Amino acid sequence: MSTTITRPGGPESAERAARELEEATAREIVLWAAETFGDRLCMTSSMADALMVDIVSKAVPGIDVIFLDTGYHFPETIGTRDAVASIYDINLVNVEPVRTVAEQDLALGPRLHNRDPGICCHLRKVEPLRKALEPYSAWLTGLRRQDAATRRDTPVVQWDRRRRMTKVNPIARWTQEEVDAYMSEHGVLVNPLQYDGYPSIGCEPCTRRVAPGEDPRSGRWAGTGKTECGIHV
Repeated sequence: MSTTITRPGGPESAERAARELEEATAREIVLWAAETFGDRLCMTSSMADALMVDIVSKAVPGIDVIFLDTGYHFPETIGTRDAVASIYDINLVNVEPVRTVAEQDLALGPRLHNRDPGICCHLRKVEPLRKALEPYSAWLTGLRRQDAATRRDTPVVQWDRRRRMTKVNPIARWTQEEVDAYMSEHGVLVNPLQYDGYPSIGCEPCTRRVAPGEDPRSGRWAGTGKTECGIHV
């Protein structure tokens, strides 16, 4: 017998919180989320760095951190995941798709990421995340308005209509300068690919190095016109 989860909040509550917390610090926003949602709060991390993990774990020790293990990650990203899990006070939740890469290749043909990256992202990121978030009422992300044009209107708190839960973006207002300053001051763990021309890190087959002066996200799905994996849209 399935159980329907009643999640606190809603569109109006999220909009009100977004207005009230717009000028709050990242820590204050995280603490608000923890007080509001308790153990039904989690966060996600792509393991490009541990900035959000550092901020959140200091405010909410032992929080569940969801990592989408697509089967296509760079070895450096998997290494960063393992290092983050051992250094920070978190509970790492490693989430895998229903099919392994080999099983997907057998069912849908090899290199689906080249032929239809949208479907590949849906199967290996969007759908696994949907299932992983089911036990929770709210999730914390590292989205920033400065990341991309598609994110410039990101509120610090929003209602995720697709998943019918609250989405909290504590560093939405942060500039790259603020990110760099925090990471330097707090010695935040960083994926080594960041120092090798990969300012935005996704799956290995769909991520290339970025030349100096290029948009930091231009190395993701280069040449396809795709700009988001589907998790945040």
